[in-house]
Amino acid sequence: MMNLTAKPTLIGEKVTLRPFATEDIPWIERCLLDPEVLTLTGSSSGIDRKTLQTWYATRNVQPDRLDLAVIDQESGVLVGEVVVNDYEQQQQSMNFRILIGPDGRNRGLGTEATQLLMDYLFRHTALHQLTLSVLAINPRARHVYEKIGFEVTGVDARDVEVEGKWIDSIQMVLTRKKALKL
Repeated sequence: MMNLTAKPTLIGEKVTLRPFATEDIPWIERCLLDPEVLTLTGSSSGIDRKTLQTWYATRNVQPDRLDLAVIDQESGVLVGEVVVNDYEQQQQSMNFRILIGPDGRNRGLGTEATQLLMDYLFRHTALHQLTLSVLAINPRARHVYEKIGFEVTGVDARDVEVEGKWIDSIQMVLTRKKALKL
């Protein structure tokens, strides 16, 4: 098991990544219910506030994953989250995901948040690689991942149904070696 008991605060030029706080619930709810987020992540909108409160109240005590709020430094508002989870011991690998809600898009916040977390993980843990899956209908996210150094490793054809259409999932990986060269 990867020990991620310590939950860091990471400060960039545009964003701060920090552990979740109770006052974040309305803001993360806004992100999770955003139609664009729902479409681009293949998610459903059936989540209630009590479930959200319970979920996010436990994020900071999970030793095997890292969930951090993405805070826009300009407004001081939560605009999304970054997560690493699903540790795979043999490959020394974890899964990465990010979501940026409507208040944080198209300003480079997701790119900086992703880079901050990658830098932290590869400099402060023994992880060898990070993996992710991005839907083919989300070229903006794929562009960010490729810019940071993720490479395509495969495609799961017709993996997720979104609005009645089957969408491919693109599998990507970023290795420690590649991340630390960039």
